[in-house]
Amino acid sequence: MAKLELQNLRKQYRSDVIPVKDISLSVEDGEFLTLLGPSGCGKSTLLRLIAGLEPPTKGEVIIGNKNVNRVAPGKRNIAMVFQSYALYPHMNAAENITTALKLKKMPTEEINRRLTEAATTLELTNLLDRKPGQMSGGQRQRVALARALVRDPEVFLLDEPLSNLDALLREQVRSQMKQLFKAQNKPVVYVTHDQTEAMTLSSRVAVLYRGEVQQLDSPSRIYSHPANEFVASFVGSPQMNLFTLKCQDETVKLGDNIIPFNRGNFTGDRIILGIRPEHINLATSEDTNAIKGKIILTEELGKEKLVSVKIDNHDLIIRALLSQENLQEGNSISLALSPNNIHYFDVNTGQRIID
Repeated sequence: MAKLELQNLRKQYRSDVIPVKDISLSVEDGEFLTLLGPSGCGKSTLLRLIAGLEPPTKGEVIIGNKNVNRVAPGKRNIAMVFQSYALYPHMNAAENITTALKLKKMPTEEINRRLTEAATTLELTNLLDRKPGQMSGGQRQRVALARALVRDPEVFLLDEPLSNLDALLREQVRSQMKQLFKAQNKPVVYVTHDQTEAMTLSSRVAVLYRGEVQQLDSPSRIYSHPANEFVASFVGSPQMNLFTLKCQDETVKLGDNIIPFNRGNFTGDRIILGIRPEHINLATSEDTNAIKGKIILTEELGKEKLVSVKIDNHDLIIRALLSQENLQEGNSISLALSPNNIHYFDVNTGQRIID
């Protein structure tokens, strides 16, 4: 078994182009770490540094207590699954899966054993004679996964492997992958910009932005306790409602509405208040701090709807059940914010200030 460690890893092309900025983290055996972030945040560059496809400007990549900075990609005992599948078009599935093993001059008996095992696991037994052009996108992706599995590597690296699949197929393959890598008990580093993949597959998620780790935590913790304004706005669909508000004494003001605010040690006069759409409810007669607004848009999503509300010069979105009445555009509405699910961030730094 091998542990993957990154120590102060940095990649700098020019003084003003630094896609990876001094990142340190570790991935244990059996852990599934997802690098999540928008395009250009450095996640794919970080994966390439781990794979050895690019040299770091400084810092260390350590696999199984061994610094592999000077070890060639083919000798790092890692397996990488690419977004583009990277299959040889002139080879059938079996040949694509076993090429690396043949190059290592592995005994034929062992090659066949590994091929049979991977093909059975990924339901490819009836497709081994087909070439990539004769397979669907999902089938080609499973061949790429099988090619990684048969190598029995110390670390698995996956670079947006599901991005070329349609929504239904992505769900099916994602479910297979979760079971597959759980059984492998190896460190897995997975790159994606898809929040659903990150939240459903991962043991931990590293949210990246501008080459830096903004938060490294469990999926549930990242969702419920975002470390800063960027994580709060990036994770969640629809995104968290965020408002820059004035605060005075123990209150903040949203439009004409006063919201209690336990400021603790915070001394500023403005704050960013965040709350997710599912934590805003229709107010009842018992809600003393109801917030009043006007509905400007409704969007139906099966059993629920998203309701956009205008409060003074602020817009917010709530989730509501489709069965709830009087949620029509133009209607007035009274809302109650769940006090235990309000988040506060520093206006100047964006950092979470109250836990």
